[in-house]
Amino acid sequence: MRRSLTVLLALASTAALLVGCAADGDGDLTDDWPTLPVAAAFTPAAGVCQAADFTDVVTLAAYQPVDCAAPHRVETVHVGAFPVEGATPPAGGSTQLRGAFAECDARTSGYVGADWRAGRLRLSVALPSGPGWSAGSRWYRCDVSELTTVEAAATVVTRTGSLRDVLKGPSPLRLGCQQARTGRGGGGVQTLLPVDCASRHDAEFVGVWPAPEGGYPTRDADWAPLYAGCRTVLGRYVGVPDDNDLRYRSGVVVRLPGAGRWRVGDRGVRCYLWLSDRTVTGSLKGAGPAALPVRTS
Repeated sequence: MRRSLTVLLALASTAALLVGCAADGDGDLTDDWPTLPVAAAFTPAAGVCQAADFTDVVTLAAYQPVDCAAPHRVETVHVGAFPVEGATPPAGGSTQLRGAFAECDARTSGYVGADWRAGRLRLSVALPSGPGWSAGSRWYRCDVSELTTVEAAATVVTRTGSLRDVLKGPSPLRLGCQQARTGRGGGGVQTLLPVDCASRHDAEFVGVWPAPEGGYPTRDADWAPLYAGCRTVLGRYVGVPDDNDLRYRSGVVVRLPGAGRWRVGDRGVRCYLWLSDRTVTGSLKGAGPAALPVRTS
């Protein structure tokens, strides 16, 4: 008798709970829960910095922006969006990625106040991860870093302060006068070392030449247009005629992007004048023919 009473009380309690859950009278046990928000695709912010080194793929878990007043190694100057859909992020050399680099190139130069290649800077483009792309992320991020040098031994500098307008006026980041280090036997220039223009030196950064579309130079003949382009930049910088005599006024040092950067659309060639037979003090910008005479021997 006691056991039967216990069972009846349990059944009655369960029924009461069920009636209470359906107190609105419609009998639907799910329509009164709040609707969960729709998952949104992750998009990074511009005008912030990253303490960690640049990575070409950015995940939400690794995204940890900091104020640019704090120590950092990367600054995001712009975040754009790809105009087309695709199953995966654009591959290196694709039309979409080259378009993103071109946009980042222009945006970064505007951000720092001059062609970013005129300074100890490097521009890189970051993309969403594969899972991020599948979730709807279609952004690309334009990141710039300060370098110790633009020569082959470059490393990234941990800095404080934004790079905005850093090249608008005089700046320690600007490329200027250089001292060349040549190979054994006085061969071509191996390395360029920045020096104060007031000290004696034999080389100077003269500007950037935009190379046209084409394959990456691998043969001696492929380099001829690059040297010709840099001679034009040199003549305009010093204020001397861009003619057949220019090669007898000064040597030229050409520094082009690496093959990987070339593939994604970086065509900015850094150009330097090089005085293989003498040294000078002061900048040769606008100095004219008297400061860069035609050599006869």
